[in-house]
Amino acid sequence: MTAFKVWLNAARPRTLPLSVSGILVGTAMASMYGQINNTIFFIAILTTIGFQVTSNFANDYGDGVKGTDNDNRIGPKRVLQSGLLTRKALKNGIMVSVAINLILVLCLLYVSFGHDNVYWGILFLFLGGFSIWAAIKYTVGDSAYGYRGLGDIFVFVFFGLVGVLGSMFLYIKTIPLVALLPAISIGLLSVGVLNLNNLRDVESDRLAGKNTVVVKMGFAKGKLYHTLLLMLSFVCTGVFIVFTFDKYVQFICLVAYVPIFIHLRFVSKTGSPQLLDPELKKLALSTFLLAILFYFSYIYFL
Repeated sequence: MTAFKVWLNAARPRTLPLSVSGILVGTAMASMYGQINNTIFFIAILTTIGFQVTSNFANDYGDGVKGTDNDNRIGPKRVLQSGLLTRKALKNGIMVSVAINLILVLCLLYVSFGHDNVYWGILFLFLGGFSIWAAIKYTVGDSAYGYRGLGDIFVFVFFGLVGVLGSMFLYIKTIPLVALLPAISIGLLSVGVLNLNNLRDVESDRLAGKNTVVVKMGFAKGKLYHTLLLMLSFVCTGVFIVFTFDKYVQFICLVAYVPIFIHLRFVSKTGSPQLLDPELKKLALSTFLLAILFYFSYIYFL
């Protein structure tokens, strides 16, 4: 395997569409208030992808060092686990990724706030730094929050609230209360992807001492929790459409929930964690589909 393919594998490309979903939704809502800026949109997409790649590198490193990624794990082999990268090389990759992230954050803040909104710029710079910290500390270090069942909270906050509301604020410099609904919806679906990952890895996580929410509540209750997350997301999206209704094209967003409900039916019936691995891609892409439909219905048809 070439060096490029090794690093591409470490970056986990299949996770990247999910990471940009919040930016798409936040941008679409900003357009409702008459604000479109392609430069902000482009840099915001690059920034959130950068955060996700950093998180993936750090996750590979943290789980590899702790021994969580081992032969008992069901999912794809990781680069540190399989020996494709050394600890030093992957650690250096994390540092380079963090440096790129900081550059992107500074560019994004300059384009959005310029010299006229210095205080907002400082606040978002702090938020960007905290995002990088959260990306790394999910599995890295003795106090990694992913090992204490806190991953769901952080994913909800950063993929949902920060991703959607933060990106919207970059355009319009305010956050309408109704914007909370799609932010919550994307956040819940993102937590659903993490929860599905934890359902798949429940046995290997338990053996490795990784106390995810699923490990704490058990596989059966974890599936009920999964259903609750996705159903609440559907409700939030539907209520938002009703509150902001202008044209019937807005309801096209709900098409994305068809594969999500099919996925839910499968998850509810399976008793084998091994069978859940293919569902991860389906749920992540369904969330991305929701964001894409939301983006086009609100930007091009309203």
